[in-house]
Amino acid sequence: MKSSATNANTISLKQYGILHANFHYQEEPEQLQKATIDKNMGVETSNGTLAVNTGEFTGRSPMDRFIVKDNITKDKVWWGPVNIPFESEKFDALYAKVIDYLNEKELFVRDSYACADQDYRLNIRVINEYPWSNMFAYNMFLRPTASELDDFTPEWTVINAPGFMADEAADGTRQHNFAILNFTRKIALIGGTGYTGEIKKGIFSALNFILPVYKETLPMHCSANVGKEGDTAIFFGLSGTGKTTLSTDPNRKLIGDDEHGWTSRNTVFNFEGGCYAKVINLSQEQEPEIFGAIKPGAILENVVLDEKGNVDFTDTSITQNTRVSYPIHHIDNIQLPSIGKNVKNIFFLTADAFGVLPPISKLTPSQAAYHFISGYTAKVAGTEAGVVEPVPSFSACFGAPFMPLHPTKYAEMLSKKMKESGVDVWLVNTGWTGGPYGVGTRMKLKYTRAMITAALNGELGLYSYDKYHIHSVFGVAQPRECPGVPTSVLSPRATWNNDEKYYTTAFKLTNAFRENFKKYESYASEEIRRGGPQRYAF
Repeated sequence: MKSSATNANTISLKQYGILHANFHYQEEPEQLQKATIDKNMGVETSNGTLAVNTGEFTGRSPMDRFIVKDNITKDKVWWGPVNIPFESEKFDALYAKVIDYLNEKELFVRDSYACADQDYRLNIRVINEYPWSNMFAYNMFLRPTASELDDFTPEWTVINAPGFMADEAADGTRQHNFAILNFTRKIALIGGTGYTGEIKKGIFSALNFILPVYKETLPMHCSANVGKEGDTAIFFGLSGTGKTTLSTDPNRKLIGDDEHGWTSRNTVFNFEGGCYAKVINLSQEQEPEIFGAIKPGAILENVVLDEKGNVDFTDTSITQNTRVSYPIHHIDNIQLPSIGKNVKNIFFLTADAFGVLPPISKLTPSQAAYHFISGYTAKVAGTEAGVVEPVPSFSACFGAPFMPLHPTKYAEMLSKKMKESGVDVWLVNTGWTGGPYGVGTRMKLKYTRAMITAALNGELGLYSYDKYHIHSVFGVAQPRECPGVPTSVLSPRATWNNDEKYYTTAFKLTNAFRENFKKYESYASEEIRRGGPQRYAF
């Protein structure tokens, strides 16, 4: 067995059954980028950034994500279409086939860890078939120092074999790709897909079980930043709602852009060591920090280049889900270590393609719990086959595909923490105004930034009739004034100039909320149920 390393450590992979493969250990990004280019797996852009194509899959495949049902998980996981059970025996057999496949390959191995707070640290070993997948792991997980590697013992292992195709009939998968978590063996087994997001989301899903069950800590699919006074803000939101963009603020230090834990000590820590941002329509003017992070060491995924190697960020011919991963130190204004205290504000971000939700509104504790469980955003025409008009999309806790427990477990933890910390919770519509998608326009980023800044600075005032209007359909409190934002923008009804169409569409959305929430009603308290829209449409 051969290995190459950038330090004196040598490791063995025998405990995984990998006996014959050549492998490279702990290589630097420059080495991994060169290997990727040499293997014709990627190209360099005009500024030297690596660009790769992830192949058949340009996003996660939720229907091919499984959890092994065993003594640890059988009575705790919320089994169903999100958390699909997988038999232990089937896992062992599939694992053996993957290892046989990898024994014939040149591999790339990385030791890293998750959770910036040392009290919650999870040591991870990542074994990759492709060099750029290993470079992604360097970017996205936290990087141990040389001295930390001297006695490094991995607790969880990610085994990533994009070129291995499962036989669904024999292996128990749905199709040839799979991402399987085994909590007894502490392995995330990924095959048949080159999409790198499966690597980070595998560990995120594991932590979403480990932290609440064993550590009294709320895991969150959110971004977070810290103000100059030490106040922490949390941003929940699904893909495309602005979570990364809005938390990357030149006036506040970034803790992280996607995955965090909120401890019993009222501290928030980043799980990761990097960022994974969407780059569709990215511009230096609108998002200078993210634009500036795209430099050697970053990895662009599924973007289109011209003949000179320049990226066309508007080109979605490969996918709408174009991405960049980069280590967090590519952003200048970051919190070190990636830990925040004194949580003061929570923002729920939604891209409402119906154009009926206020651009910002303040939530009561019961409304906050209801909207957290609902996790609403909307799909717009063209993003998926068959989508020709706005479609409501609900993802519990703003991250259902990664939450092994029942959503109300996380909602109860969030409600408790909100009450203990006295945090303000805001619902922010980064979607459409003046009408639905195709009629109205997307909310201007400068207005959304101004509203969030005003909330952070306490400029939206206390919850009172003079300062707020209670929305007649959704029951949320929308501010009457906001510095830097025209008053007309703050009222979604006023931007439509057609009350009848506005209310018809608003009631259509409330019915979707109500229908979605039916599956949680038996688990939710009366207080949480009252947090939803109280007006019915017939």
